[in-house]
Amino acid sequence: DSFDILGDGVKELLVGRDDGMIEIYTFESADDPVLRHDYALSESIASIQGGCVGKDGYDEILAATYSGWLTGLTTEPVHREGGSGEELKLSQEMQNKISSLRNELEHLQMKVLQEREKYQQSAQSSTAVSSVPAFSVNEKFTLNKDDASYSLILEVQTAIDNVLVQSDVPIDLLDVDKNSTVVSFSSCDSE
Repeated sequence: DSFDILGDGVKELLVGRDDGMIEIYTFESADDPVLRHDYALSESIASIQGGCVGKDGYDEILAATYSGWLTGLTTEPVHREGGSGEELKLSQEMQNKISSLRNELEHLQMKVLQEREKYQQSAQSSTAVSSVPAFSVNEKFTLNKDDASYSLILEVQTAIDNVLVQSDVPIDLLDVDKNSTVVSFSSCDSE
């Protein structure tokens, strides 16, 4: 997306990447764009948009991730400073917002408890049916021309416990910075 998130009157380029990076580029001259800010998420970005969403006067970047999470980055200051000896008082608007969020959280917790209880009852029923949940896999296998390697990227909406890679030819697995896996090698029986 292109949006004036810095408030300087010139639109910046907002980029959401497959590796979870959100980047803000400016065009300060006729040359290449300059990276001004970046932020890393734990999953790929499916969509990115700039605008004013949460509070008037404070622009934001909204990013939707592969699994459906919405993440917002705002220009609203996080901390407010008071003078020496002054108590920080919350505005009525902020108190109402906190109260509303607490009520919503309590409502969601009650709903989760009810659904868990309903699930437990149906699972213990004599007519219970077990099924494997269906989920989509976001996969990419791309060639990196710089070092003649391939990158395998797997993304699922649930935790990945194991990935089995089987090959007819010998392969080398290279470690990358964002990788938190434990690799184990085993030779295959040719039959």
